Amino acid sequence: MSTGTQEPTGTTGAAAAGAADNAEPADNAEPAESVDAADTVEPAEPAWQRLSPRLIPVHLAWLAPPVLTALATLLGTGGRPGLQAVITLSSLTTAFLVVAGLNLSRLFTTGYRITAERLELRSGLLFRSRRAVPLERIRSADITARPLHRLLGLATVSIGAGVHGGSAGRALRLDGVTTAQAGALRQDLLNRRATLIAQRPGTEAPEPPPPLAELSWRWLRYAPLTIWGVGGLFALLGAVYKALHDLGVDPLELGLVHWLVAAFTAVPLWLAVPVTLLLVAVLGTLAAVGQYLEGWYGYRLEREDGGILRVRRGLWIHRSVSIEERRLRGVELVEPLLLRLAGGARLNAIATGLGSAEENRTRGALLPAAPRAQALRVVGELLPGGQPCPVTAELRPHPAAARRRRINRAVAAVALTAAVPAVPGIWLPVLLPIAAVVALVLLPVAVWLAVDAHRALGHALVGKYLVARAGTFARRTVALERAGVIGWSVSQSPFQRRQGLLTLTASTAAGRGAYRVRDVGVAEGLAFAARAVPHLLDPFLDES
Repeated sequence: MSTGTQEPTGTTGAAAAGAADNAEPADNAEPAESVDAADTVEPAEPAWQRLSPRLIPVHLAWLAPPVLTALATLLGTGGRPGLQAVITLSSLTTAFLVVAGLNLSRLFTTGYRITAERLELRSGLLFRSRRAVPLERIRSADITARPLHRLLGLATVSIGAGVHGGSAGRALRLDGVTTAQAGALRQDLLNRRATLIAQRPGTEAPEPPPPLAELSWRWLRYAPLTIWGVGGLFALLGAVYKALHDLGVDPLELGLVHWLVAAFTAVPLWLAVPVTLLLVAVLGTLAAVGQYLEGWYGYRLEREDGGILRVRRGLWIHRSVSIEERRLRGVELVEPLLLRLAGGARLNAIATGLGSAEENRTRGALLPAAPRAQALRVVGELLPGGQPCPVTAELRPHPAAARRRRINRAVAAVALTAAVPAVPGIWLPVLLPIAAVVALVLLPVAVWLAVDAHRALGHALVGKYLVARAGTFARRTVALERAGVIGWSVSQSPFQRRQGLLTLTASTAAGRGAYRVRDVGVAEGLAFAARAVPHLLDPFLDES
C-alpha cells in the first residue's frame, strides 16, 4: 500500500526509527497509515521472583537440635536413656520435623514482585495467600542476617507498611533472598517510595547529611554496667539445668559439677565465697561485653533520602532497621542506675509502625549504652530545629506525698525481708540477730533508693513535647509529641486517694503505646493533662 522503503524483517524499533529518520522520502510515497492506540501492546507485568534455594540447608538445620540432644542424652546416660528421655526426644524430633516441613513448603511456594505501584507477595500450599502493599505506604525495609544465613550468603528483608486508619500493618517478610538481592531490594523499594513522594506538589528531595552517630570502642566501658551480664549467665545455667532435667539427666551427677563442688569444698569458706563471687562477676562482665559487641558491632545511625532513619548494627546477626522520620513521635532516654552513676545512657525512638512491644524494644533502639552527652547530641539532631532539648529541661517536682509513699513501700519491703528469719526466730533465737543485721543493712539502702526515686519524678511541657521522668533502677525520661497523644487514662489506688495523688497515662499509637506520669497531685495532674492536649479531657472535668 505504501511505496516507501520497506524495513527488513527483525529490525528493532530503535533501528527502524533511525532508518526512517535518515532515509529521504520518495516522491511517490503515500502517507504512512496511523496506528490505532488500541492496538498498542501493554507493558508486561514483572515476573515473579523466588526465594533462594540456598535456604534449604537453613530449614534442614532445624533437625540439628534433636540430633544433638539425643547425642548429649546418650553420653549423659551412658547409652541407656530412660523411657522419659525417649518420649521427650521423640516429641522433640516430631515437632522439629513439622517445623522444617512447613518452612520448606513456604520456601517453594513463596514469590514476590515489584510493579510500578506496589509490592506483591504470594505464598502457601494448601491455603494460598496474596498480599499487596502500595509502594507509597512502605514505612521501612529492615535487613537481618543470622549466622547461618550469613554463612550461606542469605538475608531476611522485613517490609513494614501502614494500613488505612493509621495502624501498623503486619510486616511482609522475605526470608531467604541473597545478600545482594536484599540490599538491592531495600534500596529499590525506598527509591521508588521516595520518587512517588517527591512527585507530590511542593516536595523536594533533601540532601543526605553525614551519619548522626557511629560506634566508638570507648563505649565498651559501659557494657558491664547492667544486670544483663550476670542475669543472663544465671538464666543460661537455669535453662541448661531444666533441659537436662526434662531429659532424665541429673545435672548434679555430671563429672564437671562434681569437680566444681570438690574445688569449692577443698578451700575454706571465707576464701571460697569471695572467689566464687569474683568468678561470677568476671564471667558476667565478659558476657555483658560479648552481648554488647554482638548487638552493636558496626553501629551506624544515619539519615537517608526520603526522610528515613537507618540503624545498622550487629556482629553475628546483622540488622538494618529503617524508621520513617515523619513517624517519629519522640524519644526515650534510659539511664539504669550503674550506667547513670558512670555518666552513660541509652536512647530509644518513640515511633509508629514498629510493630509489637517486643519489636519496639529491638527496632526502636537508636543508641547503645554510651556517654550521656552523646545521647543528648543525637536527641538534638533528631528533633526539629529551633526546639529546646526536652530531655534536659527542668521538670516540675512531684509533691512530698509521693516521697512518703516510696519511703513507706521501702520500709515495708525491708520489714518483710527481715521477717523471713525473724518469724522462725521465735522458736530459734539464733536467727534473731540475723534478722536485725538484715534490717540494719537494708533499711538505709532502701530509704536512699526511695528518696532517689522521688527525686527522679518530674513532668513538664517543653514546646510541642510533654516530658515525664520516673525510675531509680532504670530512670526513663520520655519526650512525647503532644499531637501524638490520643487519650488520657487517670487512675488512683486507695493509698493514692488518701494522699491526694494520681497517675496519668498518655495513650499513643507510637512506641510502647502508653507512657505514665506517676504520683502527681490531683489538681496539678489534671491541669497538666488539659494543657498538654487541649479539649481532650474537658468533657470529664468538673468545672469546680
